[in-house]
Amino acid sequence: MTTVPSATNSPPSTVDQAASASATGLNADFNMFLKLLTAQMQNQDPLDPMDSSQYTQQLVQYSQVEQSIKQNATLGSILTSLGNQGLTQASSMIGKTVEVNSDTSGLNATTPAQWNWYGSAVVGDLTATITDASGATVETRKIDAGSRTGSFSWDGSITGSEKIAPEGVYTLTLAGLDASGNKVTVSPWATGTVNNVQMVNGVVQLSINGAEYASDSVSRIEK
Repeated sequence: MTTVPSATNSPPSTVDQAASASATGLNADFNMFLKLLTAQMQNQDPLDPMDSSQYTQQLVQYSQVEQSIKQNATLGSILTSLGNQGLTQASSMIGKTVEVNSDTSGLNATTPAQWNWYGSAVVGDLTATITDASGATVETRKIDAGSRTGSFSWDGSITGSEKIAPEGVYTLTLAGLDASGNKVTVSPWATGTVNNVQMVNGVVQLSINGAEYASDSVSRIEK
């Protein structure tokens, strides 16, 4: 069963942590500020006392800093709420096939790495190069083209070898030529079924066959 991590169990955001730390520091500093202010009043020159407006100005300045920190805390709360809404909305994609703006795709023992591809013109000859997470070339093969768009699925098999590539995330690079032998720009877009959504550093991410993508990279959702 696929689950969506509960927002209540998510670690506090950087904004929340910073606001909390600032508030704690402010309380300690404010107590010290009052002690210093009291000592200043008790030890001032009675023949030349400090103008009361100067004390007022110091209090106002400190109050402004306190207000700014409270505003940051409020902003952090708003951002967290918006993030939770985004997580809830993204959960509707679980179980659906999506296309994302990425040239990387996940491969495991039961599901191949999959991409759609789009050419700037009709592609007559298309070569696919697949690299692993370290950038090493794992497989190179020809793809049937003859159009401007198409799809490519790779099960981990390696040409001329009985070995199967291990599970992981792989990158697809495409080199296309038209019927006249001129280069054609071809862009791969990963596809797959969403099996999990989660919040990572304030960004909603989708898990597709072991690969992670930001939710805003989704370009198409299929039923």
